Amino acid sequence: MAEYKEPITPKRVMTIHAHPDDQEISVGGTIAKWAKAGSEIICVVVTNGEAGAGDEGNRDPSKNDAFKPHLIKMREGEQFAANKLLGVRETIFMGYPDGELQPTMELRKKLTRLIRKYKPDVVVTSDPTVRFYGSSYMNHPDHRVVADVAIDAIFPSAGTRLIFTDLLKEGLEPHDVRKVFMHGTDKPDTWVDITETIDLKIQALKLHTSQLFTDEIDKWMRGWGEDDGKAAGVKYAEAYRVMVLKEDKETKVQEG
Repeated sequence: MAEYKEPITPKRVMTIHAHPDDQEISVGGTIAKWAKAGSEIICVVVTNGEAGAGDEGNRDPSKNDAFKPHLIKMREGEQFAANKLLGVRETIFMGYPDGELQPTMELRKKLTRLIRKYKPDVVVTSDPTVRFYGSSYMNHPDHRVVADVAIDAIFPSAGTRLIFTDLLKEGLEPHDVRKVFMHGTDKPDTWVDITETIDLKIQALKLHTSQLFTDEIDKWMRGWGEDDGKAAGVKYAEAYRVMVLKEDKETKVQEG
């Protein structure tokens, strides 16, 4: 069994994901746990999510374009509701088209601006190095782009004064993120015990009603949580690969 390391609660956390519901399905238990313990959580959703709807196969293809504005508003509302349940303080929608993301300098600068503005101690995103999960699931390109650009925004852009110098004119001084928690990794080294918050995670995920989650989602979430929990020696957990960029007393993990 790998060594179980339960991190202490960070003061301010920014989650950065591609689509509405990405946060809930991957790290909802951790976010709920940290929020309950007093963390300030800022949720960044990069795309509108307008390409993903659970009933897309039942719609008239000729009405797809007309349906998109409705779906965008619907998915934003779902994310606000989920974040309220989880205890997220602020939700930011960046408005990029779903399914069309590219790793541009424009996107990196916008994420750098947000990191400098909100000054998170911890950023939570996915692991951009993982493209395939087993032999039946390929990581969505939007997920990989967002994670890749977010990490570049964290280092070196957010903490380097001479990168994006026009941000200094906006009063946005460099900021050093202390830790990056990457989920969806094949090299986990840190686990968060979500036994007390897995129910909240599932409830928050089900608020994304446009995705038409069935009761099977309970089984999937608990099964994934149990798998991660086995590595940590707890009932349910969420697993991460953690980069420690700036160590101090506040960010040292406590042994569990």
